[in-house]
Amino acid sequence: MKIAIIGAGNLGISIATGILHSGGATTMYLTRRNLEGIRSFEEYGNVRLTTDNREAVAGSDILIFAVQPIHFEGILESVKDLLHENHVVISTITGFGIAKMESILGTDTHIIRSMPNTAISVGHSMTCLCSNKKGEARLQLAAAIFNRMGHSMVIPEAQMQAATVICASGIAFWMRLIRATTQGAIQLGFDAREAQELAMHTCRGAAELLITSGSHPEEEIDRVTTPMGCTIEGLNEMEHQGLSSSLIRGIVTSFDKISVIRKG
Repeated sequence: MKIAIIGAGNLGISIATGILHSGGATTMYLTRRNLEGIRSFEEYGNVRLTTDNREAVAGSDILIFAVQPIHFEGILESVKDLLHENHVVISTITGFGIAKMESILGTDTHIIRSMPNTAISVGHSMTCLCSNKKGEARLQLAAAIFNRMGHSMVIPEAQMQAATVICASGIAFWMRLIRATTQGAIQLGFDAREAQELAMHTCRGAAELLITSGSHPEEEIDRVTTPMGCTIEGLNEMEHQGLSSSLIRGIVTSFDKISVIRKG
């Protein structure tokens, strides 16, 4: 695959690293106004660094845009005359809808929106994808790219704001739960480093159990709870204090906020 990352900032670099480490590109262009921060990518024989977005578009088939939202429309305008039938436009820009991209590029362009999260930097992003009608034929290709850096799911565009809350904001929500578990472990006598290690790897194990087994969370909870045991006692106290309710209310509040931002 001939891939261009238009905008090699933090997200663009993470995507490029994931693709290159998995051997997912025959050639790759990385564009950025100042190339000094990405010179290390020259060690890859198939990577070309350039400040010229048009050069990158002309030399690639898959175009992944990871630029600031304020610059995106202008960049699309500057390269749209170079697009051909084989080009696939993949946007990572939050809040820039498919209809707006089509108004610039036309409906006959393969357009895909992607919403990765920050775990893409360690190869464990949950990335949501949607497309225009033309882009449906390239959704499997986009999924294959992002599956190299975690897991992907195709959803309707109408659900992209909700997915942003669950997957992107969700990283922060899970970090806060891990922090709280860490604090509890410290109170029980572990030092801070040990406490965080215990919390992190237990959280990771819980997720892997569900991913591998396909079980419902309550099935796995049943495996570790016994009548009158310490686990059910702790779970019940957490629910009395509003654990599930607080999480749900926090998620809905975040969604309400992103909806207001989008309308503004």
